[in-house]
Amino acid sequence: MSTRLLSPPITPPAQVVAVLRQQAYAALSPAGVAQLAGCSLADLDALQPSWADLPPDEYLKDGGRYRRRRHSCFVLQGDSLTQVPHRPHWQPVEYNALHGGMERWFAPMLDETVAQPAWSRLLLGLGLICSALKGDAARPAPWYVEAHQFRIDTTDGIGRPTPEGAHRDGVDFVAVLLVGREGIKGGETRVFEADGPHGQRFTMTEPWTMLLLDDARVVHESTPIQPVEAGGYRDTLVLTFRSSQFQSS
Repeated sequence: MSTRLLSPPITPPAQVVAVLRQQAYAALSPAGVAQLAGCSLADLDALQPSWADLPPDEYLKDGGRYRRRRHSCFVLQGDSLTQVPHRPHWQPVEYNALHGGMERWFAPMLDETVAQPAWSRLLLGLGLICSALKGDAARPAPWYVEAHQFRIDTTDGIGRPTPEGAHRDGVDFVAVLLVGREGIKGGETRVFEADGPHGQRFTMTEPWTMLLLDDARVVHESTPIQPVEAGGYRDTLVLTFRSSQFQSS
């Protein structure tokens, strides 16, 4: 018996800022993400091949082998995007009780991925949204962006997109983009008010569907995945935007 998947509550790009102000999260369709980035879906698809070449995450404290990832950092100011020298990913334990408080050095993103035109267009488009929500959109301050490529697979029979559970990231805004999912069930996205009773759950199934979050006002998680055929996996891109500086120890 199949389980009906709840679809994301899609917000048109023109209404994203207003919806984020109202409820602290907004989901965009693939076409909406392409419109926001000022590129085509084919341009975004040109980023996909690099998800097949992600090294294992060696820091999983639950002993799992289900997560592969790359990580790179950028500074975005106005219409300029600059990749900074490779640096570790760090979060305080207040935001990540499982993996916080330690420097995690992941392999950097591939040069050919960052060189794709859709990469800079996507980050610049999101930067405009962030600046409209916080700061002066006419004279935007820098955004410190961390980019995480994830593949969660079913090597161990179950894969955990968020082993730390429902959480905040300690940044201003978070964008979670589905890049692909094959041969799995599960992977439901859940968003809850940080200080209230309300929440939303849905499953992103179409590549380049995006969830954009105001990190101070909501917590989020994705449920575990299980295989429905051999080799099942879920690929995502997570982008975090912070206005002051990168998080560091």
